[in-house]
Amino acid sequence: MPVQASRKVLLQAKHPARIVLLASALIGLVSLAACGRAEQARPSASVTKSGAGLQRLVPSNPMMVGYPRLSLPMSQLGAETMPADEVACRRELKRLGVTYQDLAPINDGGACSIDYPVKVSQLSGGINMAPAATLSCDMAVAFASWTKNELAPNARRRYWSGVKTIHQGSSYSCRRINRTNVASEHSKGNALDVMRIELNNGRDIKVEKQGLFAFRARGLLNTVRADGCDYFTTVLGPGYNADHADHFHFDIKDRRNGYRACR
Repeated sequence: MPVQASRKVLLQAKHPARIVLLASALIGLVSLAACGRAEQARPSASVTKSGAGLQRLVPSNPMMVGYPRLSLPMSQLGAETMPADEVACRRELKRLGVTYQDLAPINDGGACSIDYPVKVSQLSGGINMAPAATLSCDMAVAFASWTKNELAPNARRRYWSGVKTIHQGSSYSCRRINRTNVASEHSKGNALDVMRIELNNGRDIKVEKQGLFAFRARGLLNTVRADGCDYFTTVLGPGYNADHADHFHFDIKDRRNGYRACR
């Protein structure tokens, strides 16, 4: 009701009681109008939650390092005793000098789950993982072994420098293989994408097709890529297809007859 009209109504009222009733009605109308505006401004519950599963609908993208999730240490959740193979796997991580944290089980529905995930922040020799990678323990052991036995010594041999940081683009991520309905190994924590390798001497080697005269970078990337076939069942990188033009994809997909896809 317009303000001038409301004043006119109050002035025309002959009894104080009527004035009180009219004033109460006006206050109620103003409150309802304000409430309606607030409800319109506040997003509904369905809108707020609609983006929660977006990652499941998009194709593989190495720059999505894993959508935000609550990662609590397993010790805080009182998890049950691990199976013997998981315990043995963690002993191997410690032997390899890996800094890691046990996380609560992950179950995002469908194929997207890791029963006993680990969050790896540092590898043998003080090599940082940026950002920390959420993986299955078996994948963490495979990657740590490759880093210690192949990447680090080859970097020292070619650049006279140790590796400072491995910059990864995707560890656990609930998604499909690009342009397919097949669950990616990322959705099981069995895959890791390496985008670039930072050395202690300041060199930053991007995983991409190197120039004609980039002999050392090309030699390093070609060598560690080929050697990766001894540690992983899938090794894909620049030159394989457009989706892998700027990173190495490593995974431990279980295939029949021990087949390995190294391309």
